[in-house]
Amino acid sequence: MGELILAVDSGTTSTRALAFDLTGRIVAVAQHDLTQHYPAPGHVEHDAAETWRLTDRAIREVMAKAGDRVRAIGLTNQRETVVFWSRRSGEPLSPAIVWQDRRTAGLCAALREAGHEARVQATTGLLLDPYFSGSKIRWALENWPQVKAAADSGDLAIGTVESWLLFKLSGQHLTDATNASRTLLMDLSTAHWSPEMIDLLGIPAAALPAICPTAGLLAETRLYGRPLMIAGLAGDQQAATIGQGCSLPGMAKCTYGTGIFMLANAGAHPPASGNRLLATFLSSSPRAYALEGSIFVGGNAVKWLRDGLGILDTVAESATLAASVPDSGGVSFVPAFAGLGAPHWQPLARGLLTGLTAGTTRAHIVRATLEAMGQQTADLIDAFAADGVSPSSLRVDGGMVANEWLCQDLADATGLPVERPRSIETTGLGAAMLAGVGAGLFPALADAEAAMVHADRRFEPAIPAEARAIRRKAWGQAVEQTLAGL
Repeated sequence: MGELILAVDSGTTSTRALAFDLTGRIVAVAQHDLTQHYPAPGHVEHDAAETWRLTDRAIREVMAKAGDRVRAIGLTNQRETVVFWSRRSGEPLSPAIVWQDRRTAGLCAALREAGHEARVQATTGLLLDPYFSGSKIRWALENWPQVKAAADSGDLAIGTVESWLLFKLSGQHLTDATNASRTLLMDLSTAHWSPEMIDLLGIPAAALPAICPTAGLLAETRLYGRPLMIAGLAGDQQAATIGQGCSLPGMAKCTYGTGIFMLANAGAHPPASGNRLLATFLSSSPRAYALEGSIFVGGNAVKWLRDGLGILDTVAESATLAASVPDSGGVSFVPAFAGLGAPHWQPLARGLLTGLTAGTTRAHIVRATLEAMGQQTADLIDAFAADGVSPSSLRVDGGMVANEWLCQDLADATGLPVERPRSIETTGLGAAMLAGVGAGLFPALADAEAAMVHADRRFEPAIPAEARAIRRKAWGQAVEQTLAGL
């Protein structure tokens, strides 16, 4: 029957377990939706206990199907979301603060105004933005007495979602370098916690997890009937980059899920961006770094059309409606529901729908929403090129790329061929590949890639450069209007 690798992919809106065989085929999957909590404007929270409970349920459901064929576990996760728990009880002390949360915009602005951002970027590869975990930790220590009390007594454990799940699985308090590189607290060049950054943000170092490699015999769980090694760890976007086979410098992927995240392999040394992109850790084996552009709203914009405006019955209907009109009718939509990410980094920006006339229909609005995905991607491509990284094609994944109209529009908007993999579950696949290497099922990531990564379809640009330029100009004007409102 063959050996299997269990990948746990704990995302923003759902958590799932997937069993992959050694050719990359999914043989079992279980998924459960996570509850989103919005206690105040700009605040987004999860219940970490629910995240663990539903993840454990998904693992048990897949293990019931996969049985003793599972040889190792890989974990991947929504990255900057941060959890606070008691070392003694193993239970959460507060809500988890989700990566989309904007509550620390004022703190980040104050640190920028005090002149700290250049040093932060040089050390961590990141910018001072509420997106990252460090400012969230500072806020929790200052605003949640139970978190501060646990820190004072030495009982506090802090970690991103993979660290929380790993603790519940094994009792070990670990994180990996990809997730640590998203906290504002890790020195990117050494892959160790930075005392300077820890001091700047006032974080209790003793509450942080140890940083481990992305692949290896990292920890053991005995919760599922027999000992199983947790052998791979990576944040979701790094895992997807690995799962897309972007193993050579210059290769790029873009994930279209709740948000939009583009990463390009930058090689063995940390890149430096002059265009407000991020430098991040990609993998330990071999050591590699990535240049990243993060956009906060992707698939959430289409869900808003369905759940907020009620102009879609299903998300899948968006492709049919977009194709029913020849263009957006002059409508542009900047979906800045959680601020604007790269390359603008304006956390207080808000969404803008412009160009409406009496002739505007829901089809035009839906098309403008999908076109915004391509235009935001083109913004990132331009910024990457300015930093010296110009991909010859774009590998795409995530739930949204099941929409073939969107895939073609991405090619038209960027002017690049768009390559879609056979399995769009590349995040889980990347975690499985790391676990396969860590457990010795593959000698190296290159071998796992050769066995498990397979292409599906290539979409070529189909509009003239002049038409692309007209669309880019209209999008740029809409973004200018959005920023003018700040």
